[in-house]
Amino acid sequence: MNRVYNFSPGPSMLPLSVLERAQQELVCCGTTGMSVMEMSHRSKTYLEIYDRAVAGLAELMHIPDTYSILFLHGGATQQFAAVPLNLSVNGKADYIDSGNFAHAAAAEAGKYIEVRTVASSREDVYTYVPDWKGKLNPDADYLHITTNNTIYGTRYIELPDAGNVPLVADMSSNILSEVYDITKFGVVYAGAQKNIGPAGLAVVIVRKDLLGHASKLCPKLMNWQVETDNGSMVNTPNTYGIYMAGLCFEWLKALGGVEAIEKINLEKAALLYDFLDQSKLFKGTVVPEDRSLMNVPFITGNADLDAKFVAEAKEAGFENLKGHRTVGGMRASIYNAMPYEGVEALVAFMKKFEEENL
Repeated sequence: MNRVYNFSPGPSMLPLSVLERAQQELVCCGTTGMSVMEMSHRSKTYLEIYDRAVAGLAELMHIPDTYSILFLHGGATQQFAAVPLNLSVNGKADYIDSGNFAHAAAAEAGKYIEVRTVASSREDVYTYVPDWKGKLNPDADYLHITTNNTIYGTRYIELPDAGNVPLVADMSSNILSEVYDITKFGVVYAGAQKNIGPAGLAVVIVRKDLLGHASKLCPKLMNWQVETDNGSMVNTPNTYGIYMAGLCFEWLKALGGVEAIEKINLEKAALLYDFLDQSKLFKGTVVPEDRSLMNVPFITGNADLDAKFVAEAKEAGFENLKGHRTVGGMRASIYNAMPYEGVEALVAFMKKFEEENL
């Protein structure tokens, strides 16, 4: 059976060469005589796998030694609680509400601290990144943003400057897709299932001077200082997920790193957006200046026609194009592993569908 073009927002498609290598090593990894899934996480062989993954991410994102890199359980959603429990000293933080996950992060943090939503585009269905300028509080323990919004397809083109207030970013849906200066952030966290590896793993990158301030309420497994002291192994980590992440890091490095994939992602996104901008049937739902490189929502304006498109696209080998239930329409998630040829084929199909349905 031929592989389809999988436009899922997550878990998303993985690089084929990574899957093929994992397949080769599934039963017996190297000369160990066992699968990675069977290895002790304390064994020398597995610790080498873990160390390679940490080093691979550090190299790709140019992360200095002043940051701790953690591979944790629970995905990004668990970090919605971990952030305030680790960072809030004075009991208040600023949040920018630019999408469902940004809103959820603020709601979760609000269980533990005073959350001040300094800017929001919720009333306009998150079709743009809200203006935060002049609204940030210098007494905040941190400022939280979501750099890319999976559901609504927006992204920060410009990062907020909060001065001495640490910038915390949920980077789940665009980590490793474009170049960031990591030193602009106090904390970056991300679920793995978009650009890192399989679901069930979270990456946390935290500046070391921010460690050691966790609330007494913070569970041990969510305490970044404790996890740093124990090399992300307070309990048994997601050993296979970390191994797969390491393979994806190697794949990306071989392509030329984040700098190279950013150029490819810009080309992929431009191809799809250029078609949407001139189409007589389809149209995008996000203001052009805030468009995501990873998640591209679009509609026809007719729910029945949207459903027809999704069904016929599936038959043609384009999977998971149905938009999120809160938005409707369609959404093409074009993460790192989606080749340019996949977007090219999708645009060709959209042109054909347009000709047949106008």
